[in-house]
Amino acid sequence: MTFIFVTILLDAIGIGLVVPILPEVIRRFGSDEAFVSTFYGYFISLYSFMLFFASPLLGSLSDRFGRRPVLLIALCGSGLDYLLMAFAPNLTILFIGRVISGLTGASITVASSYIADVSTDKNRTQNFGMIGAAFGLGFVIGPAIGGIIGSFGHNWPFILAAIMSLTNFIFGLFVLPESLPAEKRKTRIDKSQLNPIRSVITAMFYSPAAILIWAFFLTNLAGQSHPSIWALFTHYKFQWNSMEIGISLTVVGIAFGLGQGFTTRIVTPKIGELKSVIYGLIVLVANFLLYALVTKSWMLYAATSLLLFTSIVMPSLQSMITKGTPSEEQGELQGTLVAITSLTSIIGPLVYTGLFSFFTKKDHYPLPGAPYIAAAAFTLVCLFLVLKGRHKIREQSTN
Repeated sequence: MTFIFVTILLDAIGIGLVVPILPEVIRRFGSDEAFVSTFYGYFISLYSFMLFFASPLLGSLSDRFGRRPVLLIALCGSGLDYLLMAFAPNLTILFIGRVISGLTGASITVASSYIADVSTDKNRTQNFGMIGAAFGLGFVIGPAIGGIIGSFGHNWPFILAAIMSLTNFIFGLFVLPESLPAEKRKTRIDKSQLNPIRSVITAMFYSPAAILIWAFFLTNLAGQSHPSIWALFTHYKFQWNSMEIGISLTVVGIAFGLGQGFTTRIVTPKIGELKSVIYGLIVLVANFLLYALVTKSWMLYAATSLLLFTSIVMPSLQSMITKGTPSEEQGELQGTLVAITSLTSIIGPLVYTGLFSFFTKKDHYPLPGAPYIAAAAFTLVCLFLVLKGRHKIREQSTN
């Protein structure tokens, strides 16, 4: 768990390092704001597009060959890819690097499978909460550092991210044990399981946990509003620069990390996973509406504090979905969940940046908070599904 936590933490730091300077990186190749907004959305979505296809592959490979070798190869590839993007001479090379980063970024599938291997019913939700805590802490450290060193040159955040990934790879060579014994591994890989479209359709429409899978999908889709438009939204509303954006993302990371790392450990054991999901979704709807309506920068920080409570939703959902799945199928399951997350990461940036672009044009009434209103609507649908199917969900959890 220690190495997996550090792995996810460093991965999140690497992502967080480059987030504050991404708009400026794209501005190197085109100064028009419509161009920047459009390619910013493409850049984010491309990563998720590749993650969508790579996640089932890495998950199934880890079921067959073990978690350790697959995870280490992905970490090494990620470090080398950051170096490629650091010195990309044109937009084409930058996007090629983004393709590779999507392939190696599927290591989160293997990390989640590792957590499932070493968890029990008593600590599964808390352990999955550590994923969010690691990401939250990573987004505390990453954007803060990225916003600062990005002011010295746009390639420095990429270089630092490369150093951290390669250091973690070397660290893992010496300390990471295997969590999936040879006798519990799959004897072969079914090629049909490598098709992410098939896996996602099966999970969302034919799985006994379909309601939970849909809730997982909609919650992730709503959550994509932050990485999709935060830099654009805060620059438009408050004229923030990269350093101010980095600081604000640090606050987001603190709230998110504390929510998943500590609130989950306190609240979920007392009220149960299902109630954690329901109450968390209610607060999440209010949270998105507050983001949409802020008029002062301090209001943005006040709204962010609600992440302390909304962050309990995803660990509880993931724990309920994971229950009852054999060890040799955890890689496939976690690959499907990451593929679903990636699907929302493809759809979300296109939807949210499109809404932001449309509602901030001069010939329309400006409503930069429109993407957050859409996120609130997605969350409401999710809440409706969970409330409608709560009796069936409770029976499955009991069984």
